[in-house]
Amino acid sequence: MWHYSISSSTPSSRYIQVSMKASVITDIVEINLPAWRPGRYELQNFAKNVRDFRVEDENGSPLEFSKVSKDKWLVRNIRTQNINIYFEYYAAQPDAGACWCDQDMLYVNPVHCLPYLNNDLHTPCTLKVEVDASWEIACALMQTNKNTLVARDYHELVDSPFFASPTLQHNSYIVNDHQFHIWFQGEVKPNWDLILNDFTAFTKVQLEMMGGFPSAEYHFLVLVLPYRFYHGVEHVTSTVLALGPGYAFHGNELYNDFMGVASHELFHVWNVKTLRPVDFNEYDYSKENYSRLGWVYEGFTTYYGDLFLARSGFFDIKNYFAEVNSRLQKHFDNAARFRYSVADSSYDTWLDGYVPGAPYRKTNIYDEGSIIALMMDLYIRRSSSNKFSLDDLFKSLYYDFAPNHRGYKESDLLALAKEFSDENIKVIFDDLINGVVSYEPLLNELLLHVGCEISKTPSKHQQENLFGIRTMQEGGVTKVAAVYPGSPGMEAGISKDDEIVALNGWKVENNLSDLILDGKDSCILTIFSQRKLKTIVVKSSLTKYFETVKLQQIKNANELQVTAFKSWTGLS
Repeated sequence: MWHYSISSSTPSSRYIQVSMKASVITDIVEINLPAWRPGRYELQNFAKNVRDFRVEDENGSPLEFSKVSKDKWLVRNIRTQNINIYFEYYAAQPDAGACWCDQDMLYVNPVHCLPYLNNDLHTPCTLKVEVDASWEIACALMQTNKNTLVARDYHELVDSPFFASPTLQHNSYIVNDHQFHIWFQGEVKPNWDLILNDFTAFTKVQLEMMGGFPSAEYHFLVLVLPYRFYHGVEHVTSTVLALGPGYAFHGNELYNDFMGVASHELFHVWNVKTLRPVDFNEYDYSKENYSRLGWVYEGFTTYYGDLFLARSGFFDIKNYFAEVNSRLQKHFDNAARFRYSVADSSYDTWLDGYVPGAPYRKTNIYDEGSIIALMMDLYIRRSSSNKFSLDDLFKSLYYDFAPNHRGYKESDLLALAKEFSDENIKVIFDDLINGVVSYEPLLNELLLHVGCEISKTPSKHQQENLFGIRTMQEGGVTKVAAVYPGSPGMEAGISKDDEIVALNGWKVENNLSDLILDGKDSCILTIFSQRKLKTIVVKSSLTKYFETVKLQQIKNANELQVTAFKSWTGLS
């Protein structure tokens, strides 16, 4: 068994103290720290936050060791039955997937800072959280006493974040004999009646669709921050949600975000925490775990996270469409959809998947995957005359693979898709998932089945509409945020990050769109490009860029369309 402890002697330093005690049976031991965490498919190299690393024998005498890679240490010539490992870890990242300490709380995602030995990942573990007796610990792990947590193996340990604080706020609810806990840490006054009602509703919908829940209990750990923030990370028996600002928590926008991320992360319990692609069915914490299936484990979850809120009655049609519209807008604004497939973009999360990166190089697995899920759902519904849906496909995939801890492949998904629809659904896989064919024709065709359509209207910003230039205000300066490929702006030589100073001799002061409203087919822009002043003539085009995209119901939908819409969303 491996025994860990975590404490924070000087919270203002943001360093926490980590120790590990383990029995050893060989004279050479590898000490490894994970390079990434499940739920974020990129290397994060947690060892960069480690200082004062040392190893001792059971009597406290130093053992010689050498660092053999960025996050691996080797201890040789061990002549003892037990070794003790000590170091400090910099815990200064208050989001949903990292670690933080201050005078009011100790928050740790153990995957960041707890090492493992010789790749023995199924070793049972204990974790002692050394905090004041007045502090409470919120964690999904079993607690043997007030501050000791027990895990059946290393995988369970590092998948179980915890909050420790004297100011935790807690409540719970039960759905189908499963208990769901909600913990708040931060400056917030929860409206418990509202929260419990809304959480119970979307949890019921999820459990009813899936026919059960993989865990007896589940914990929502909510970190409330004093500034605008939105983040969530999935685990098998818990999730951490980081949101802010706390003073606006029950405002419509932030509360909708709260519900959305909670619904999303709960569905992850099935999709990627217990049902995984074969590519990383067994995690390797030391290196990249590549997969081309991010459009399933993130895209399907994004799609269903919103849909469950509609089916539970939290979203009305307007609010549900607003969520879908945000995905559609990002899709249509991103010309990279014609260059790089969503499957390729999934593979490349390990390269640059969580930053904007090079303009128009890749797509987003969350947004693109959610639209793929929408199309697959509507395709199955239409081809089966509403007998089957994506619900049936996903449940079959889950129960075919998850109970036996088997990983699925794209071919397994395709086989089930054909089973519930027809052979032609393969076009979605070939052209839209692994190819770069436009989604638009098939998407419009499928939306008609549920009495909906996509409308496009010109952007209200003339620089976007006429020239394909998207701008933003930064420190009182109008900067170019994006230039659509092939647009007049790009052809004229305007680049991302250029500063627009004047238009037709008039100073630009957050009024660029207004200055273009004179109806001329060209204009003269004065810009700073790489700090060099330039004058550029830009001609408008008949093609419209950055159009506003909206999903809407068609007028005079027939009875079959109305019925199909209600079956899909639960709304009417």
